[in-house]
Amino acid sequence: MQKTVCFTTLGCKVNQYDSQAMLEQFEQHGYTVAPAGAPADVYVVNTCTVTGTGDKKSLQAIRRCRRRNPGAELVVTGCLAQRMGEALRETGARLILGTQYRARVVELLEQAVREGVQMVAVEGVSNAPYEPLTIHSHEGHTRAVMKIQEGCDNHCTYCIIPSVRGGVRSRPLEEIRREAEALSQAGFQELVLTGIHLTSYGRDLPGRPSLANAVEAACGAPGVRRIRLGSLEPRVATQAFVEALGALPQLCPQFHLALQSGSDAVLARMKRGYNTRQFLEAVARIRGMWPLAAFTTDVIVGFPGETEAEFQETLDFCERVGFSRLHVFPYSPREGTPAATMDGQVAEAVKAQRVHRLIALGGELSRRYREGFLGQCVPVLLEEALPGGGAEGYTPEYVHVCVRDGRPGALAMVRLDTLTEEGMAGTVVEYLP
Repeated sequence: MQKTVCFTTLGCKVNQYDSQAMLEQFEQHGYTVAPAGAPADVYVVNTCTVTGTGDKKSLQAIRRCRRRNPGAELVVTGCLAQRMGEALRETGARLILGTQYRARVVELLEQAVREGVQMVAVEGVSNAPYEPLTIHSHEGHTRAVMKIQEGCDNHCTYCIIPSVRGGVRSRPLEEIRREAEALSQAGFQELVLTGIHLTSYGRDLPGRPSLANAVEAACGAPGVRRIRLGSLEPRVATQAFVEALGALPQLCPQFHLALQSGSDAVLARMKRGYNTRQFLEAVARIRGMWPLAAFTTDVIVGFPGETEAEFQETLDFCERVGFSRLHVFPYSPREGTPAATMDGQVAEAVKAQRVHRLIALGGELSRRYREGFLGQCVPVLLEEALPGGGAEGYTPEYVHVCVRDGRPGALAMVRLDTLTEEGMAGTVVEYLP
């Protein structure tokens, strides 16, 4: 009887990619995915540690897998595993794997089982090479995440990621083109290029290719219809970058520019390396190429020392930019980061109140942005069937659209008729080849 495996993935799109790559390793070794609700022979939990909530959810997922089948083998991997290492032995995991050796996950697990030991395969990441993981499929049927970069050198004062992911490592251009072609041939119509710090892509490679070169390589693969970018920093949006991407018809004009704060004083304490003026200049360059471009962002509220006036600056700045979507997080101290010991730690109740206010503004900004599309005909990649018929999908700007007469898996021109709570509803005008 074939052994079964079940994955639980927390955190970012990079983790989603890493999990898919590890799942394909299991499948190549004869494992199958456990049916929904059925106990598995192996549980793999790919953890997150970017916030305290990430830690909590990761540990809860580990305990949940233990309860589902106490006799199963457990693999704990990802950022929390990299940070805690030996301390996770108490979870009973057979294999604790950090942010390296994912391509050897089955080999290391089966070695640990044969030898009857717990194995902790966690090493320092300061000089780690780029791990050549690849995927050939992905959850879902239309969109695939494709990792092209690993690590970060920025060392923002609140962030633990450089210590668990290491420095910048980039995927060579030819490998990007090759995987993009393979995923396109497998039927994926949209590829999301992701990394821990995409903005730094290429600085470690011979010839120092740019992120624009990486996007061009993916767009140049036969059959690729859409390319979407993961999180960026505003300094990447030079005029040369914008013009290079503007020449690529496959590029989706949705830009996730990480803000974190709309106050220059807070950005300086965070050591983000840019200010609000530079952020606005990046937005203006992008809008000069794509007037209806969508801007999504992350914002941390309650950073140490954040005053009510500084928070108001963030509210005002978000309104000025006109983001289409806000991802709001309360500041979470990470042991070992400079911000964790800064003066002026903000009370949890104040953080919660500010999160609520910013989320409310985000909802209003989203509604305003979507109103600009009412009555327009736009291409929608229909990804999933809707209960009761029809399909749902996304515009190039990442506006969610429900189409009652839509066909899952198709690319269609859709007239956007009405607003929904978080997206829009429309009618198919024609299907695109």
